[in-house]
Amino acid sequence: MTTRRKLLRRIKLRHVLLILVLLSSVVPLVISSALLIPKAKEVLQDAERDYLTRRALALSREIDTYLATVRRQLTQLGTGLLLAPGAADIAARLHEPWVAGYLQSFAAGSPDLRALYVLDLQGEGPRRGPGQLPAEAEAAMNAVFEQARAARAPAYRLINMGPREAPNLALAVPVPAAGSAAGSAAIPGGGSPPQLVVEALLEFKPLQSVFSGEARKAVGVFLLDRHGQILWSDSDPGMARALVRSELVKLFVKRPMSLTREYEFSSPHGRQEVLAQVSAIDETSWGVVVQKPLSAAYAVIDQMVLRTVLATLPLMALSVCFAFLAARWVGRPIQRLTATTHEIAAGSFGGRVEMKGLSFELADLAEDFNRMSGHVESHVQQLREAAQANRDLFIGSLRAFAAAIDAKDPYTRGHSERVAAVSRVIARHLLLSEEMQHKVWIGALLHDVGKLGVEDTILRKETELTAEEYRQMKMHTVVGAEIMQPIEQLREMIPAIRWHHEAWNGRGYPDALRGEQIPLFARIVAVADTFDAITTNRPYQQAGNIQYAVDTITKLTGSRFDAKVVTAFLRAVQAGEVRPMVPREGRITLPEIEARVAGRR
Repeated sequence: MTTRRKLLRRIKLRHVLLILVLLSSVVPLVISSALLIPKAKEVLQDAERDYLTRRALALSREIDTYLATVRRQLTQLGTGLLLAPGAADIAARLHEPWVAGYLQSFAAGSPDLRALYVLDLQGEGPRRGPGQLPAEAEAAMNAVFEQARAARAPAYRLINMGPREAPNLALAVPVPAAGSAAGSAAIPGGGSPPQLVVEALLEFKPLQSVFSGEARKAVGVFLLDRHGQILWSDSDPGMARALVRSELVKLFVKRPMSLTREYEFSSPHGRQEVLAQVSAIDETSWGVVVQKPLSAAYAVIDQMVLRTVLATLPLMALSVCFAFLAARWVGRPIQRLTATTHEIAAGSFGGRVEMKGLSFELADLAEDFNRMSGHVESHVQQLREAAQANRDLFIGSLRAFAAAIDAKDPYTRGHSERVAAVSRVIARHLLLSEEMQHKVWIGALLHDVGKLGVEDTILRKETELTAEEYRQMKMHTVVGAEIMQPIEQLREMIPAIRWHHEAWNGRGYPDALRGEQIPLFARIVAVADTFDAITTNRPYQQAGNIQYAVDTITKLTGSRFDAKVVTAFLRAVQAGEVRPMVPREGRITLPEIEARVAGRR
């Protein structure tokens, strides 16, 4: 039977029922979850992307609107100064008394204004603000002044005030002569040259919301210039460097537009994946980047998957319980029927299936099975009785046959029965099976069957046999084997009949076999045959005692007998299971033993 068939035989019907019920209940849950989870995951991913896109666009529009509003306000401030009555010389006009009040009124309406400069092209003019600005703020104000004057266009510079602090903005707006470009900035590199430059240093309000809300959501916000360099960031420097090298920034530098990308970067915590959205600021050509680690961006997706799994598990557990109970309810009667069937197959034909708790077709099946079991038990009992009768007849026939053999030789009456009994004991001490012991007994019982083919005059001759007569006597082993050969049931015992006179050293007959060439049955019968020859009376010689027989057989170990068989024989003697039929004192010479064992006497 193949391994696969053995495995299939081990699977029980209740197991199959359990699996089928589980599959019918759990599989739909698994399939529905497998179909719904990816779809829901995709929807949530799109929602997260939309959120970042909307957040970046909202922030860029807020910044753009803020910058445009401030620029217009500064332009209007400068235009108002130029249109107001006063000295024609710009430097003189800026130092007139009314200008200070004008600037004071403007500053009062701008709460986020930190400093306000109105300068002529030589950088002279009224300055409103702290007496001394921080060095970096002063440097930024000077830089945007020079840039606005040279480019004839608004100039912007962001001043980073430190981590988790909103930056400051330095803004310079060139104002041309009244009437040439009133209310707007001159086109860079073209139009009328400016007459004055209005500068402002402001707290950059649009980024304050980043710290109040987005920071708690693990959102990173960056401001990029037109060349892809970081102007401001609320994230760690490593993330900022990774952003500058990303494909997102490279694409933005080529063409400022709204883009969404995922990229990876190395951090002290290992490789991280980031989802980022960039949106352009029209006023300055800057870009706003809003990004989130994928682990944070898709955290809600993981939570959704976890909740789905947790919601499915109780249903699966309920399905398992239901499947187990259903399989048990259906399988238990079949299990009882199977157990009873195994008992009958093992030989216990009186087994019956208990009817309690059975229903439907199983009750009819159990009833028919019990009826069938009763018929089988009755027939088996009849067969057993017939088999026992045949066995008794067979054993009786063999014993009668052996007795008839022994009856031909008046000196060996009962010899076959005694040899058979000792042979069985030796076989038991060799740890042979019960069946093999029985076969050894039959072989020993028939070991001299060939004497039926020896003339009675030779068997009954009281004087020494001639060489020819001795040759005919030794042929009884071959004749016995030929007699038994046609009987199929006795073929396994033929080795004990043909070769029980073989010797371990190869000097026996009829085939001069040596050592392990001699079948085990024959080696066992040889020892038992010799023991009986020594320990039984003959008309001309008394039987030897058991110790003499043991000593003699021990001396012949290795020459005539197998040491393993002799060891088993000695264990049987020590256990008291081998005893001579006539326990008398006496001595038999070795030649006499050889003659007796050879079948002469």
